[in-house]
Amino acid sequence: MAKPRRSNLARALAGAIAVLSLSLPIALLAEGESKSVPLPVPKQLQLDTRVEVPPPLLAAESAAPGETTAVIEVPPAVEGPGVLEGMLPSAPSSERPPRAEPAAEVPSVVSEPAVPIVPPPMTRLTITLDWYLNAQHASLLVAREKGMFARRGLDVSLVVPADPSVPAKLLAAGRTDLALGRQPQLHLLAARGVPVVRVATLIAAPLSGLVLKQASQDESDEISLEGLRIGVTDRDGRDVVLASMLKELLGMARGLELVELEGVGYSAADAIREGRIDGVLVHHRYLLPRQLADEGVITRTLPSEAFGLPPHDGLILLANRDRLNGKRDAVHRLVAALEEAALWIVNHPQEAWQLLEKTEPALADPIGRDTWSDLLPRLSLQPAAVDRGRYLRFEQFLLDAGVIETATPLERLAIDLGTTAP
Repeated sequence: MAKPRRSNLARALAGAIAVLSLSLPIALLAEGESKSVPLPVPKQLQLDTRVEVPPPLLAAESAAPGETTAVIEVPPAVEGPGVLEGMLPSAPSSERPPRAEPAAEVPSVVSEPAVPIVPPPMTRLTITLDWYLNAQHASLLVAREKGMFARRGLDVSLVVPADPSVPAKLLAAGRTDLALGRQPQLHLLAARGVPVVRVATLIAAPLSGLVLKQASQDESDEISLEGLRIGVTDRDGRDVVLASMLKELLGMARGLELVELEGVGYSAADAIREGRIDGVLVHHRYLLPRQLADEGVITRTLPSEAFGLPPHDGLILLANRDRLNGKRDAVHRLVAALEEAALWIVNHPQEAWQLLEKTEPALADPIGRDTWSDLLPRLSLQPAAVDRGRYLRFEQFLLDAGVIETATPLERLAIDLGTTAP
């Protein structure tokens, strides 16, 4: 009977323990509601950790030191299928996507400056004058000042010679491209074998004359030339013009032997003013008499064409015949410019004279204005044209007078380069 009793006691003890285990948490919870006591933590489990939350950054302020946060860089979006889409098989499609058209080429911006336009090369020509610049050279001056030479690609230099006899010598020696002269001078040079030829005419009427000093202005006074001292500036003025005039005036072929000759060069006015000569043969008879009249010196002018000399060109442009081929085109353009200038002068005479005064202030005086009115109607409007009969008649006149021994062919005296503008 002892064994059953012991087993019942064990069962009762186990039940009590179970009831006690269930009631103990309930009691603790009830007591915790009235007073909360923290459970002790073992020393080895205590954590020294501090959590800091950074303040938000304003858009207009920069973060203070120690408050910066890591910057997360987000990769830019890539157009087209992603990585996963590229790995997955695409769905079959019956329609192919349209092929993209190639983009049109856009012209690039030029960073270098454009290549400058180079003007055409200019042909330089030197013209040696027969005298200092005056109204007789109007066509040359106007063509230069109005740009008529430049438009034809010419750079023309006008040179005043040191002596009136120098231009022909320079031309023959090839030291100048062109030279101004006179028709009587041309015939003498050609007869001596000098390779010169006329290429243009600037003044188509005689300009030479014998300027004599006299006591009064009475033009009816009888002219007495025998024994007078006459000044000359060049050979053609002496051997052709003066010789022919004295033959007519004195009635004898050797009239030069009845007068005393003296070379005066550029000092003709001074020689008359100082009384060293009684008269002078000049190739610009419209200048000297008026100049002397303003100084109180009374003179009388005898035109060369009125006393035995045939009509001739008063001012011509000469070229070296042996060197002309290399400059023919340039000379042709120059003559065309002279024609344009002469026509402009005739159409605008007052404006032309104002241009001459502005270009050469020495011409701006009453003498120059009076000279301009005399020279204007004598300008050659067709500078290239050759009056064949005039040159042949003058050559024959010199041959009959015994001034030259043989006649020179016309083509060696004067040529016509034509006036068609290039």
